[in-house]
Amino acid sequence: MSASSAFGAAALARTLAWRDGAALTLAQCIAEAAAFAERLPAHGQPVNLCNDRYLFTLAWLAALLRGQTSLMPPNAMPHTLHQLGDPAHPAYALIDDPAQDTGGVPSFVVARPAVVGAGATLQVDAQQWVACLLTSGSTGAPQPQRKRWDALHASIDAEARSLCALLEWPSIAGLNIVATVPPQHSYGFESSVLLALLGGAAFDAGRPFYPADIAEALARLPRPRALVTTPVHLKALLLSGASLPPVDLVLSATAPLSPQLAQQTETRLSGRLIEIYGCTEAGQVAARRTTATDVWTTLAGLRIAREAADEGDRFIVDGGHVLEPTPLADQLELLDAQHFRLLGRANDLIHVAGKRSSLGHLNFHLNRIDGVEDGAFWLPDDVTDGVVRLVAFVVAPRLSARQIIAALRPLVESAFLPRRVVHVDALPRQATGKITAQALRDFALRTLAQTDRRRGR
Repeated sequence: MSASSAFGAAALARTLAWRDGAALTLAQCIAEAAAFAERLPAHGQPVNLCNDRYLFTLAWLAALLRGQTSLMPPNAMPHTLHQLGDPAHPAYALIDDPAQDTGGVPSFVVARPAVVGAGATLQVDAQQWVACLLTSGSTGAPQPQRKRWDALHASIDAEARSLCALLEWPSIAGLNIVATVPPQHSYGFESSVLLALLGGAAFDAGRPFYPADIAEALARLPRPRALVTTPVHLKALLLSGASLPPVDLVLSATAPLSPQLAQQTETRLSGRLIEIYGCTEAGQVAARRTTATDVWTTLAGLRIAREAADEGDRFIVDGGHVLEPTPLADQLELLDAQHFRLLGRANDLIHVAGKRSSLGHLNFHLNRIDGVEDGAFWLPDDVTDGVVRLVAFVVAPRLSARQIIAALRPLVESAFLPRRVVHVDALPRQATGKITAQALRDFALRTLAQTDRRRGR
């Protein structure tokens, strides 16, 4: 697939990104990527660590022009980088912060070239592997997931069609996106970088974190505008009391939203909130407007089926942009091949006193409590007197442990009420809002040990 067929003259002339208040076209980005590609090694494994969304895109396209597939890791920690690449394809890092520690991995600082050539094109074969995303590690060690150019095209086309149907818009062309999610994450890559590159939208180059910065970034962009975010970031934004401009679309993913938070979002931001369900392995799978329904509808061409397995039923998605049948990590209530309700992670099911629940279900209700800014249940490794003792860690400065348990009591069965509620300043979340199982375990053990020492236990 060449630039001439993928990007016509009108597409090349449209705005791809906003950076420092200036509009940058797709043609400019391709030309700058072609110029930067000349600086890259002829062989090797590029690892794209750029935080600036435009420079991330420029670096990714430059590597493509070199015929190289970029790795997009879940974090930029040196020990993560040392696990990437192999002797035949040694890794090199693409960074936009010259001070970034890459742990000895050779690095190239990505910057917009001062001089670019004219008429640069992007030629990518439809079946070329163009990106390698890594799973977040929230359910185990990060695993590489390669993505093909034609599959990404199909995925973004299906996402755009789903958004248009839910928004009742004819097109998403000209939609301007602010994203709080890193571009290396599957959701951030698809719903900001690719939705602009392949779907006709445009993204802001930044990744604002603080509520005031998010509000400022949104206000800079012309309408229609969108906020691509996560439940954790969204909740913090609404709790901040920041003055927010109207937002035509709020897109959320990585964890289910409560109906209350969804309604608050639509009221405060004056636009529609849509959730995306997916995973790094399959990409985006389904969408819903949460204030209208709790049922998810698959994106065009995708089908879900139940399959019996040794450990119980599992659910498989295939068709459309999913190149081969892919297991999902969640338990579903399957209504038909295109519609389902989400019940929780398949691997976070817990059994207490003969009853079954999931940590995801418990976390959902914990974070619904008014006054809980953030929270997570943790299941300790040990069992005392034959009893599993769940612990809840909460950021809730205005609530006591007794009040939190009282609020949970009508929402969850008594067997799953936490034996301890521990107040903390923050939880060890990644930039996407997720917490890896190992990070939560380390945090829990450290926090409980400190709390017990203070109490003289």
